[in-house]
Order: sequence, then C-alpha cells, then structure tokens
Amino acid sequence: MDLKLFFEMPKSVAHKQYEALRMYYLGGAPAQEVADRFGYTYRAFTSLVTSFRRKMVMNPRDSIFFIENSPGRKISMQTDEAKAVIIDMRKKYYSVPEIKVALDGLGHSLSEKSIYNIVVAEGFSRLPRRSKLAKQQLDKVQVEAEKSVAISFVPETFKSSNAGILMFLSLIRYYRIDTLIARSGYPGTSVIDKSCSVFCFLALKLANRRRYSSDDTWCMDRGMGLFAGLNVLPKTAWYTSYSDRVTTGMNRNFLKELHQLWLRHGLLEDTANLDFTTIPYWGDDSHLENNWSGKRGKALASMLAVLAHDPDRGLIDYGSAEVLQKDESAVVLEFLDFYRQADKKRGNKLRYLVFDSKFTNYENLGKLDQDQVKFITIRRRGKLLLERIDKLPAKGWRNVRVECAGNKQRMLRVYDEMVFLKGYEKHIRQVTITGNGKIKPAMIITNDTDLQVEQIIRKYARRWMVEKTISEQIEFFHLNLVSSSMVIKVDFDLTMSIVAYNLYRLFANELGRYANLTAQTLYDKFVLNGADIQIDEKMIKVQLKKKRQLPLILETMQRFNKQKYPLLGNKTLIFEGATYS
Repeated sequence: MDLKLFFEMPKSVAHKQYEALRMYYLGGAPAQEVADRFGYTYRAFTSLVTSFRRKMVMNPRDSIFFIENSPGRKISMQTDEAKAVIIDMRKKYYSVPEIKVALDGLGHSLSEKSIYNIVVAEGFSRLPRRSKLAKQQLDKVQVEAEKSVAISFVPETFKSSNAGILMFLSLIRYYRIDTLIARSGYPGTSVIDKSCSVFCFLALKLANRRRYSSDDTWCMDRGMGLFAGLNVLPKTAWYTSYSDRVTTGMNRNFLKELHQLWLRHGLLEDTANLDFTTIPYWGDDSHLENNWSGKRGKALASMLAVLAHDPDRGLIDYGSAEVLQKDESAVVLEFLDFYRQADKKRGNKLRYLVFDSKFTNYENLGKLDQDQVKFITIRRRGKLLLERIDKLPAKGWRNVRVECAGNKQRMLRVYDEMVFLKGYEKHIRQVTITGNGKIKPAMIITNDTDLQVEQIIRKYARRWMVEKTISEQIEFFHLNLVSSSMVIKVDFDLTMSIVAYNLYRLFANELGRYANLTAQTLYDKFVLNGADIQIDEKMIKVQLKKKRQLPLILETMQRFNKQKYPLLGNKTLIFEGATYS
C-alpha cells in the first residue's frame, strides 16, 4: 500500500479540510486550484477559509477546528451527567421505570427511551421478573438527592413509583384532617412548614417503608414529595431532628382533635376495645422496664403502649406510649378522662369498655361502675374458680347460638349468674362459657345486667379485633422498629401510625366489599402503583398504571374530583388510568 495516498486522497471530512487549508496557506496555491484539487466549489472553499480564519482570530487558544462529526443525535450534557447514575442503579438491578423516578427526583428530565438506550449501549441485559420482596431488598444507591423545598407547581410532568399514596390526600381533605394538622401544636421549620412536616412522616407510614434508613431512594421519588407539598421528601437526618422537637402534649392534643373529628362524622360507636402493646428497645444501655412481648414470647426492655380501638368502624381512637408498670391498672381511667375531655360539647357517647383480665384491677372496675360506665372483661381463672364451675347445677346451664365471623354461628353452653367480687366489693354479673374451643371455660364479668348473654359474648369476642389491629401496627406500620438509624420519638411514631392506620380504614370503607382487608393487603392490591404525574395550571393529573383493581380505584376517586387542596396550591387532584401497565 502506498502511504502517500493517505495524504493525497483524504477520506474523512476533517482530514480533507486540513489538507486543503494546508495547501492554501503553506503551499500558496490559489483558491480555485485548491477547490478543484479537493472537489470543492469555489464558494464552498472560500466559506471554509472564512470559518477557519474567524475561529483562529476569535479563539486563538482553542485551535480545535478539524472535528469529525458523527451522524445521529448528539449526547447532551444532561444525559452525560445522568449516565453514571443510570449505570450505578442498573448494576444494582433497578428497572428503567425505577431509574426514571430517581432521575426525576434529581432534576434530570430524561425519557425512559433515553435511559433504555444507555442501558442497552452499556451491554446490560433485560431484568428477570422480580417479586415485591426482591424489589424491597435492592441494594442502596449512593446518590445525593435534591434538597427538600416547597414545590413551585409550575406545569411539568414526572414519574413516581409510589403515586398510590396520593389517593389518601383525597380522604385527608374530605375529612379536613389537613385543617387539624395546620392548627395543631406541631412545629415547623423555615423551609418545611408544619403541615408539610407532618405529611412527610405520613408519607413513609402509608408507603410501607420497611426500615426508614435502609433505602434512601424515597428521597428521590417526586410523587412522595408531592404528597407532602414538596419537591422530594427530606433525608433521614431531618426526620430525627424534627422528632426531637415534638412533645407528648402535642401528640395528646392532636389525638383529642382527631377524636372530635371522628365523632362529628359519626365514625365512633358506643364501644371501645382497650389493650396494651409492647414496643421493644434494642439499645445497649437500656433504662426501660421489662415488659412481656407476645410477638417474641419473652420479656424485653421496652416501652408499654396502650391503644383504644372502635370495633364497629375499625378506627383507633387513642394511643399512648407513656405507660409505666406502676400505672398500668389506671390506664383505663386515663382513657375515660381523655374521652370526656375531648368530647365535652357532644356528651358522652361511650357506653362500653372492653378489655382483658390483666388490663386493670377490680378496684378500678368499681370506679368505672361509679362513673356509670359499662364494662365487659374476663375474670382470671384460679384453681378454686375452676372447681366451683364443675359444681354448678346442671339446670342453670343453657345453650346459646352466637354469631361468628363470616356470617357463621356457634353453639355455646353458658351459665349466667350474679357473684360477689372481692375488690369490686359488690355483686357483679358473671357469664361462664364452655364449648368455646378452649380447654378451660371462660368467665366474662360485666356490670350490665340488662344486655342479653349473646350480645355480651359477641362484644367480648370482638375485643380480639384490637389484637389484630396491634399486629398490623407492628407488621405494616413497623411500630417496633425503633432501632433504625432514623431515631423517632416513640410517642410521636405511635401517633403517626394511628393516623396512617385510620386512613387505611377510611380508604377500605370507600371500597365496599374490601372493607375488611388488612392494611398490607390494601397496600398490595390498591396503593402500590406507579404513575405519570402531570401538573397543570388548575389541576394535577395522576395517571396510574394498569392494574386489576384500577377500575374500582378510579370509580372510588371520582367523588373527590372537585375538591381543592391547599397543600397542593389549591389545585384539584384527578386520577386517571395510564395507557401502559
């Protein structure tokens, strides 16, 4: 091969321009001759000379003129900056939609197609189908998210993988819970106001975040930020700092306001189920008491909390994590004071308190009776009591049919009598039950002598619903995960859990036949969904991905279409179906 041809017959455009200009300037050849030699028209070559001269005169230090332009779309600076994030997230098995959500939170407006092209160009293969658990256990991405600020609500479009929680805004506005938060005693900051701050905590509770600090991708989900009226949710350190400023009095006053709100909407009936729950403490230097944890089957250094649950509507009306063992028996009286203080204007609607045998002592039962409050509880069974039951006359026993779950009925043998109770210091009604599936008979005691036996048994059986509620608090709302590096005051965490739980119950009531589903099932079936979010001048459209329950979701949300949301710039919130799954 003759290497002279490389210089005499240049192939690339940049090389051809270089040789032509070199012949013109160094060889001193006329412009027409150079143009003929390299196949230019005279005008085209003189334009090339002019461009070269202008480049050298204007930017003498930047002498890069002979650039080979490749065909196709040019890579923008923004795409180049986002490329490192895309590759890092893909290496940790994040999907293209998940990467898109993160990039939107970081301020990079790349399309999914662009992300996909980068992924393919880097040699990544298609991800296999993953379970929900696998998605929750993805490796942490080390990305510095944007600082949280109030959202400007300028017209824009972005993606969210947790857009389902925006449905709860409709319920929050309908019941005016946002108004209660705005006038509550909770603190705000110079950047994030009071309402936005509380909504930040609710966003994490409603979105089922397993351990707050195990995954910081929620800091980049703009849909979760929109729920709180922010561009993105704040980082872990902010949550700990904010919680330190919340006092027990703020939580108690807020629960009183919520109590009045539930009463105004007719969401509380005449019965309250009471029970304790143990919130373990996993620190090394524990200053807390040891309490029995049914979840783990042993006594643990922990905080003892109490919950009051309405068995008819399913709402939690009261909660406190400030219970000490020496005050344990008096909690029932404290709840009664809370109920009456929060309900001075409307009168005392509460008629029945239902709790187990260890919740309080017999002396406090006498105080409840003096306050004309009906109670239903179970009596502790000792050896002498069991021997007495064996000696009860056969003619006093009778069979009753009691309604159970699933519209079923159960036949029980009961013995209804009045007995003297030491400590209570007077006679009390005692209903002994056999055939209930337990080895030992149960003894229900109550100061209501008029209620039918079947109703007494039914009311006490529904007390087990509060145990199911407590289980949900632990499993779904992660009430016992206080060892996370996001350190939140337990009483405040409990209050936020109560609000989130009640929102799930209100949401379930809107769904008709799905009213009895647990919070976890509701989240999986209805709330866990991605969407394209479009902010316009007067409305915010949430285009949810296709899902089996999407028609029911859209039908349910239609009744809230005309609501305006002060937290969202006084815009309306519209839910639609997206054209893809």
